[in-house]
Amino acid sequence: MATPTSTSLLKMENIPNKGRGLIATQDLKAGQIILTESPLLLYSASPLFTPAPSPYCHHCFRTLNPSQTFSCPSCSNYNFCSQKCLSIALNSSHSPWTCQTLSHLQNPTSPLLEKPFEVQVQARFIVAAYNIAIHTPSIIQTILSLHGDPNDHDSIVDNAKFLHSLISPFCPPNMNFSAELAAKLIAKERLNSFCLMEPYSPKGPQRSIKAYVIYHKATFFNHDCIPNACRFDYVENGEPGDEHNTDIVIRLIKDVDVGSEICISYFRINKDYLTRKRILMEDYGFSCACDRCKIEANWNDGENNSDLPHVIFLSKFVCDKENCAGTLAPLPPKDGEKSNVLECNFCGNLKVDSSP
Repeated sequence: MATPTSTSLLKMENIPNKGRGLIATQDLKAGQIILTESPLLLYSASPLFTPAPSPYCHHCFRTLNPSQTFSCPSCSNYNFCSQKCLSIALNSSHSPWTCQTLSHLQNPTSPLLEKPFEVQVQARFIVAAYNIAIHTPSIIQTILSLHGDPNDHDSIVDNAKFLHSLISPFCPPNMNFSAELAAKLIAKERLNSFCLMEPYSPKGPQRSIKAYVIYHKATFFNHDCIPNACRFDYVENGEPGDEHNTDIVIRLIKDVDVGSEICISYFRINKDYLTRKRILMEDYGFSCACDRCKIEANWNDGENNSDLPHVIFLSKFVCDKENCAGTLAPLPPKDGEKSNVLECNFCGNLKVDSSP
């Protein structure tokens, strides 16, 4: 697990045509960890009504050991990987209010039973956000300061009204919760959340999402289809109850000069132009104008593009392990020397970089 990294390596600036972004304050080396950050908010991506219980700890989201599982003493729906995770959760993410509210929402007569999975997951998010607002109001204010606002014609508003109507009867009377607040929170989550993925399997289906996370500073990394940094997480690493296993770690793929913007890709970098264009517009509401997109928008079928810089980049930094296609980044430098070993941020595979 990486140790926390000073944010003095980064500063926030307004980037033309992008909004806020993060800039290097000094020359940085490939493999360097530039940010390690703990979640503001973390919640399960499982719908409220599923045929089987989640195989993951509802606090740290490690894979549960069936022979050593600790259940919430007040309900039968939430399991934890250790007594430590259970104890922490009962005083934070799975507080008595959260437990009671989720139990009501998961009642067999709940109107949520007939709703799409997306709305059931949004219900989890609103409960998690309201719980934070009750116990740590400063965190919810930080989330509300992030980018993203609901559109009056968006389904967000209708979903927020419905969910708030279900959840509000259980809210403390002194809290000024409203459907408008719920809509703002959903809009923030939609544009600023990261995914914690299921463990990699070389023979299994494409990895699903097991949890959603909002981080404060990491959300300000803008997208580029040829990024100079990528995100790592180490959810399954460490001991049960380790409070940092859901930290996000941002590591550089290549050298970055002082004053340059540091960007990540919001998805795996091997996707084709039309797929990238669709995802960015549907999920994030913008069109990418990076150099790679400008070139690929005008490609002709059968054209030989093997000598283009971004094609060379992809051949070097896309993991070729079966069922993976994650992004490779050098291991952190040691004693000031860059490593020639690349680590995949998706499957964890290590590969020696033999290129000059």
